[in-house]
Amino acid sequence: MTRLESQSVEIAHSAETVFSFLSDFNNFQKLMPEQVTNWKSTPTECEFTINGMATIGMRIEEAQSPNLIRIVENGKVPFAFKLEVLLQPINAEKCNAKLVFVAELNAMMKMMLEKPLGNFVQLLATKLQTIPL
Repeated sequence: MTRLESQSVEIAHSAETVFSFLSDFNNFQKLMPEQVTNWKSTPTECEFTINGMATIGMRIEEAQSPNLIRIVENGKVPFAFKLEVLLQPINAEKCNAKLVFVAELNAMMKMMLEKPLGNFVQLLATKLQTIPL
């Protein structure tokens, strides 16, 4: 198993507000880097292509308001994974967020993907700080 964690980031919105935003994949596109194309989404599922890599499908497996959103692979994905969004309230107007990505990667895939996936997870966490809610 490969485990990649973002740094914890402080967001100037309540955990409930961030949870509500992230519980709908139609909002996730706002967090994606420019390398993501062919975005398709419903509230609970999405599919997109990362240029130079593969098409990725995801679905929300579990949502425990306001602290946890667990996302898993969906459809034809090159490897099994889960992405957890962990939200910790600071006060009524702020929260901390951390993303944890766990994937089943063979040695070759790990060597190729560990750094880009780690950067991707950190980028998502960083972009959470600037989401327009």
